[in-house]
Amino acid sequence: MLPLTALLAGVALLLAGSGLLGTLLAVRGSQAGFGDQALGLVMSAYFLGFLAGTFLAPPLIRRLGHIRAFAFFAALCACTVLAHPMLVAPWPWGLLRLGTGIALVGLYTAIESWLNSHAAAEHRGRIFAVYMAVNLLALALGQQLLRLAPADSFVLFSLVAILVCAAMLPVTATRLAQPATPVSDRMRVRQLARVAPAAAAGAMFSGLAMGAFWGLGPAYASHLGLNAGQVASFMSLAILGGAALQLPIGRLSDRGDRRLTLGLVCALAAALAVATALLRAPSPWLLYGLFFAYGGLAFAVYPVAVAHLLDRVPAEQVLAACSTVLLVHGAGAAVGPALAGALMQRFGPAALPAWFAAMQAAVVLFTLTRLLLRQRAPDQPAHFHPMLRTTPTALELLPETDSPAPSSPEK
Repeated sequence: MLPLTALLAGVALLLAGSGLLGTLLAVRGSQAGFGDQALGLVMSAYFLGFLAGTFLAPPLIRRLGHIRAFAFFAALCACTVLAHPMLVAPWPWGLLRLGTGIALVGLYTAIESWLNSHAAAEHRGRIFAVYMAVNLLALALGQQLLRLAPADSFVLFSLVAILVCAAMLPVTATRLAQPATPVSDRMRVRQLARVAPAAAAGAMFSGLAMGAFWGLGPAYASHLGLNAGQVASFMSLAILGGAALQLPIGRLSDRGDRRLTLGLVCALAAALAVATALLRAPSPWLLYGLFFAYGGLAFAVYPVAVAHLLDRVPAEQVLAACSTVLLVHGAGAAVGPALAGALMQRFGPAALPAWFAAMQAAVVLFTLTRLLLRQRAPDQPAHFHPMLRTTPTALELLPETDSPAPSSPEK
């Protein structure tokens, strides 16, 4: 585990920077007079870039090698970040967010393939858990960096670029051998929907909700009158709620039909979102509490869907199926901010929690329908793993993927 510390440190720096950037752009865009619809489209561009990067990054890493590819993507990310305060308008920001998404998925893919290559079989589950914990904690910490300077200054954009560049230091200095980057197979979406329809639906609607949360959550909080520091706390507490409740929800899902857990979690999340949408001028502390609970439930939907998928596919198809369910989730995340932003533009900030409620309710209705139509025991019983949406490479760390032994170093 110790030799992987440099890679985990690089991930922490990257995620602190990217977590700050997403919230900073939503706050700064609102200050600059971007409409919610325009802001939603800008945020959707990031997820489109992230989605495109899952296809573009692996061949580039194979061509350049991990060290040079990591430096390439870090430079691209720093350039796009620093251009934001120079070009404060929706269309340039949309293009920059597209580039940032591609750059970040390249950085994550490089680090995650390293982790996968050097993870011993008996330690894979623990390394995956540590990696996801680092993800959540770094994202939560990154929100608090918003307190360090005004959102309309150059300082916070510079800080994000510094964090991205700092991530290069431990990663490029590592003495770990560079691994090969395998080609990731994917299952057809139609096949995924046939094998585990509840997993496909849960991933899609979770993506639609979570993409809107990441893209427009800070703008929503700003519209309700929260200052920059309070927006940072709002986002941090929602993320920490996700970190706190994933494991208890996962253990519950391990005890029976995961579709029941999926439906229950989404029903509770929808109820919280409806209650939030009906509030008028809520206090900051009430919002913190509601979104801590909502985050705890909403962040668990995607990993429960993945665990349900793992129950349904044989070991040799796990990685291909997980890559496809990740793709479905990412497609939802790319569309969610644009649709939710249009609703906020038309109906006001309360439309965002109403959007969350509608997406969670859709999962409830779908899972209830599937439960009424068919009851069956898991084909390949698996265990729940707390996780965030990441790249297909990280999914190779799951013990169920039965990943091949580490490859020899590149010459």
